[in-house]
Amino acid sequence: MASLAELADRVERVSAIYAERCNINRDADWYALKLQEEAGELVAEYLRGSGRGRTGDRSPEAIRTALENEAADLMAQLLLFCRNNAIDVEAALDRKWFVYLPESDRP
Repeated sequence: MASLAELADRVERVSAIYAERCNINRDADWYALKLQEEAGELVAEYLRGSGRGRTGDRSPEAIRTALENEAADLMAQLLLFCRNNAIDVEAALDRKWFVYLPESDRP
């Protein structure tokens, strides 16, 4: 399994291709605003899948696939945001979350 840093490197390569193709300036605001955009898209798919959003003619399987894809988009954007802001998310998880685990379960 790839580390978060390795995933972030791969996501960055894809994002750079996207930015070049679409002539997008990925400034600090772009990284933050894209998080909000992708979170909104994830929630919209969640609402569709839970019967609280318009589904159109999409099947439950198509909605589930869209939910999974939006989760991937949000995760990728979070990795990009962390990379752009020099956040070591693995260290932050250790400090903020994993401190509550028993010593034997900590990385």
